Amino acid sequence: MTETTPDVPSAAGQSRFRRLAAMLWADKFALVAMIFLIVVLLCAILGPMLLDNLATRQNLRGRNAPPFDLTRGWAFVLGADALGRPLLARIIVAARNTIMVAAGAVACSLLIGAALGLVAGYSRRGLSQAIMRLADVIMSFPSLLMAVIVLYMLSASVTNLIIVLAITRIPIYLRTTRAEVLELRERMFVQAALVMGASARRIVFRHILPMVLPTLLTIATLDFAFVMLAESSLSFLGIGIQPPEITWGLMVSQGRPYLTHAWWLSFWPGLAIILTTLSLNLLSNWMRVALDPAQRWRLEMGKKND
Repeated sequence: MTETTPDVPSAAGQSRFRRLAAMLWADKFALVAMIFLIVVLLCAILGPMLLDNLATRQNLRGRNAPPFDLTRGWAFVLGADALGRPLLARIIVAARNTIMVAAGAVACSLLIGAALGLVAGYSRRGLSQAIMRLADVIMSFPSLLMAVIVLYMLSASVTNLIIVLAITRIPIYLRTTRAEVLELRERMFVQAALVMGASARRIVFRHILPMVLPTLLTIATLDFAFVMLAESSLSFLGIGIQPPEITWGLMVSQGRPYLTHAWWLSFWPGLAIILTTLSLNLLSNWMRVALDPAQRWRLEMGKKND
């Protein structure tokens, strides 16, 4: 008879996942925020495939139709815009571009900023100073003003918007990563790896990066909300994504002339922005506690009390 040994890494991964799930269940606000964000993500993925025709179909007889009027169908529960298009369908479809811009900008800035921060924190002083001066140059310009100038010069497309917003957020991840690396490189486990002959690349990616990653993910979750608000601001100013493409910020801008007699045109997409931003902030606070061994006991105590 042969005995099968259990898959230790797989069991450890499942145990870690169950622990995080239990801590998420202990924080009900974070749990509700996670559920809401999952719904938004599903809308961004499935919405354009299912509701694109309905969101672009015009009906001038139903222009500025008030909300909660179900005589026109479920899609008009939030009302209709100035061209008679259902707001609910348009909000669901607009989630794709809004989430795409925010996720693309955060991902690009996280990857580039973290890579430069690792180099600046673990390399020789000359290269580190050059990278930090680059970050200072980027930070010397107000992020929104830089985006306005660049988008006036270039076409306001999704790609250009992601690039501009990503550039403005790189210094945040660069400075955070460098500060973490400068502190971690002096710890005993790094010195032990050096004594054992580990290469600089192995030390950075095997020993330092896993310690820095939880902090970067927490910042990225919070930064996602900031980038989404920045995209909404640019769209509200008329230099973001242009029709026929649509985002929540553009919907708020399009409803601005009708605020006195059709408030729902700007209210519902604005509410979607507020709820998504609030959910991201709540989830970021939960991640900051859950990924910090010094504060994790709060959630674990809440789990035991439940």
